[in-house]
Amino acid sequence: MTPAPTRAWLLDFVALAFLWGSSFLFMRTGAQAFGPFATAFVRIALGALVLTPLLLWQGQGRLAVAHWRQLGLAGALNSALPFTLYSYALLSISTGLSSILNAATPLFGALIARLWLKEPLPGMRALGLMIGFAGVVALTSRASASGFALDAPGSGAWVACLLATVCYGLAACYTKKHLQALPSLVNATGSLWAATALLAPLAWWSWPEQTPPLSAWLSLAVAGVFSTALAYLLYFRLLMRIGPTRSMSVTYLIPVFANLLGVLVLGEVVTAWMLGCGGVILLGTALASGILGTRASAAKAIP
Repeated sequence: MTPAPTRAWLLDFVALAFLWGSSFLFMRTGAQAFGPFATAFVRIALGALVLTPLLLWQGQGRLAVAHWRQLGLAGALNSALPFTLYSYALLSISTGLSSILNAATPLFGALIARLWLKEPLPGMRALGLMIGFAGVVALTSRASASGFALDAPGSGAWVACLLATVCYGLAACYTKKHLQALPSLVNATGSLWAATALLAPLAWWSWPEQTPPLSAWLSLAVAGVFSTALAYLLYFRLLMRIGPTRSMSVTYLIPVFANLLGVLVLGEVVTAWMLGCGGVILLGTALASGILGTRASAAKAIP
């Protein structure tokens, strides 16, 4: 029988995967009407507004203000940059492809944790890095020819997705090193407000001349409340419980929900090459994060 702490961790894990998987659909709808900067700004600002009353009710507002510098960098790496990059990418590639590229996050997370935090990277995990990167290269090299691209984009959209995963990896390691002592609510709310402040000038500069339709506003409202505010609470709680590398392994499940919604709602096509490369990436990330491998590493992966 699964122990209660492990059941709670698994529930958070699956819920977070669904919330972030669905965010690709909402961001795509929002980006088409708002543009990348305004999409990221509205989503993040709504998330911050939702969490602020809870932060104040818990009496943790002063704690967030006291660590504004650290939270500012975390907000840039964990929200402002990656959300803008994905919003840009989703203007030209499918939600399914972007979510599969997002699955490379633990690869960069493991590599950055090794270089920055000196976390061990034994042979099987190093092999996983190589396998995962090979899958990413194969996926992006044939994306246009396989029909994943909606508007025949250049490599810019794929590069944007991969840069976003690097940001996530840096943010997770930075949080573990500098913000681990803070409550998850402080990390989530403070970093979102910092990201809001960073994006505000760019959102104002690029705000659409025509009023976006109600569907776009609703999409970003759902993304802000559920895929940002609620999801960040779950993510930072996981981050404190099981560390950055294993927390980022939530990206294993994100493509499942993102592709399913993309097919059902947007009528996107999932090809055999896309699934095959996605499987290679997931295998590599599972090895790189220690989820698969020796019995010892597998045991360590479960808190």
